[in-house]
Amino acid sequence: MLPEDILNRIETPARYIGGEVNQVVKPASEVDHRVALCYPDTYEVGMSHAGLRVLYEVVNRRERAAAERVFLPWTDAIAAMRERGVPLASYETATPLAQFDLVGITLQHELTFTNVLELLDLGGIPIRAADRAGADPLVVGGGPCAFNSEPIADFFDLIVIGDGEEALGDLLDLLAEAPPELATREGRSGEARADLLRRCAAIEGVYAPSLYAAHESPEGLLIPEPREPGVPERVTRRVVEDLDAQPWPTRPVMAWTEAVHDRPEIEIARGCTRGCRFCQAGMIYRPVRERELDTLVEQAEAIIAATGYDELSLLSLNCPDYTKIGELIDRLHERLAHRRVSIGLPSLRVDTFSVALAHRLQRVRKSGLTLAPEAGSQRMRDIINKDVTEENLLAAVRAAFRSGWQRVKLYFLIGLPRERDEDVLAIADLVERVIAAGREELSKGGWGRLVVSVSVNALIPKPHTPFQWTGMVDPETFSRRRELLYQRLGPNRRVHLSITELEAGLLEAALARGDRALSGVIEDAWRAGAIFDGWSEQFRPELWQAAFAGRGLDMQARARMSLSRDAELPWDVIDAGVTRAFLQAELQRAIECAPTPDCRGAGCQGCGMTALVGDCPPVRWPEPEEVAE
Repeated sequence: MLPEDILNRIETPARYIGGEVNQVVKPASEVDHRVALCYPDTYEVGMSHAGLRVLYEVVNRRERAAAERVFLPWTDAIAAMRERGVPLASYETATPLAQFDLVGITLQHELTFTNVLELLDLGGIPIRAADRAGADPLVVGGGPCAFNSEPIADFFDLIVIGDGEEALGDLLDLLAEAPPELATREGRSGEARADLLRRCAAIEGVYAPSLYAAHESPEGLLIPEPREPGVPERVTRRVVEDLDAQPWPTRPVMAWTEAVHDRPEIEIARGCTRGCRFCQAGMIYRPVRERELDTLVEQAEAIIAATGYDELSLLSLNCPDYTKIGELIDRLHERLAHRRVSIGLPSLRVDTFSVALAHRLQRVRKSGLTLAPEAGSQRMRDIINKDVTEENLLAAVRAAFRSGWQRVKLYFLIGLPRERDEDVLAIADLVERVIAAGREELSKGGWGRLVVSVSVNALIPKPHTPFQWTGMVDPETFSRRRELLYQRLGPNRRVHLSITELEAGLLEAALARGDRALSGVIEDAWRAGAIFDGWSEQFRPELWQAAFAGRGLDMQARARMSLSRDAELPWDVIDAGVTRAFLQAELQRAIECAPTPDCRGAGCQGCGMTALVGDCPPVRWPEPEEVAE
């Protein structure tokens, strides 16, 4: 992808050479429309992203269309490319970004917003949609941040809301069927481009920000509204209802360097019914949809055969909730044991059922075990609707150590609504009880050294969650509570304690619940040199503070802003399926420390998804004996 003289001057040149095993290269004579699938972060991060691999498969299965990958180079390569005037190009064919018909950019995290601008500029595309000519590519965003894309709306022609597999196909169908003066970049006028955007906006799940003006709410927020008749007042999220009907990449491109998640995966389910009130993914990916057993086993065998990996991950927001999880594990071991393939999964529910499940999953070799109690006190777990007790956690860690684990990682949040100092100290109490239980179990076997890793992050209130109306914790309170944990757990040699810094969290919170007034802030920060803000060694908070101040705004005030429950919100233009009334009721229940039961066991709780998809797909709880030892 990069010239040899640049490769010789930069670190990790293998990031930029292309030609990986399983990449797809289509001759120009066989392609009418080329799609650049861009991840606005490094190669190692982008190659780990399952969504990009899925869309790569979706597009490349189509006739007359091709998908190619683009990642943001690291700072040393960017400097060399700008010095030489080398544009950002794709890995498959070294096609400059500006020559693609459609440039799709993953919006995974708010701290990549300046990376998006760097990617566009390095690719020779005007960063603002209003400045693009008819022949410029259509710039399309998608991913979790699409559910409030207002801070970056001015930089995108289109935003896909929700599942992208079918929506991207519909966009390509529209280009294929449109008259040449619309579908073909060469010779397309500005007026034709505007007409094309209107046609795209008629596709379910596609938001065209330029078709919306903004009025100011009483709270001072910019609220989008249609500019002209025929434009939907709200854009309805796109939902893929049948996962089995969608392709999954069974020949994934294999990275030359070690990716952040250097293993293939199969998606066993999408969506979650747990209803944790802080979790945006649990709200925006409803309802639960599961893939069939036969489909998953076939995919797993094909992936291992095509890659040679000795590890496979199961992908879902809550893997233990997959209805036939026990049978799936047995069949995967039956088919893959001869290759000594270990099977892993993300963080587990805090119960012995999950530990028994993990024990069976990792028969070949045991990796780390991650549990997420999220809060130390039962009061806080009720507030966030985390259906877990201290007894659950202690029973789970005892079962884990009896099963051979010596290292456990625990995830917690602080800065939660209605949190007190004693709730934070309860985290230390709980960790100390986990250590005591672990030492007791390990002493029975006469072996092993216990290590408990504790990761503590600040709550970032996110749109489309019950906490979307609440502000972030103030820095003074956060610092005091952070110090409480360091005093209690820092000296313990059995604890590896990691607590997030707050400055990056304040920026993330300000952007997450932001409006179009922040587009100028983002551009100013980028022009001042802000890039790779998600990397601690690159983050420069002073650039952002100056950018906010330069636009007459205060970053901390934006992050800490509380809103009334009847306030107009910038992201109200998006219908995610879960209703405002449900989120308001959940916030009230949080204030009352009242948990909400899981709809999987207690019946429909009225979140609103049935209005979007009809009856939610039926799912049941896995039976404990399915994974009993």
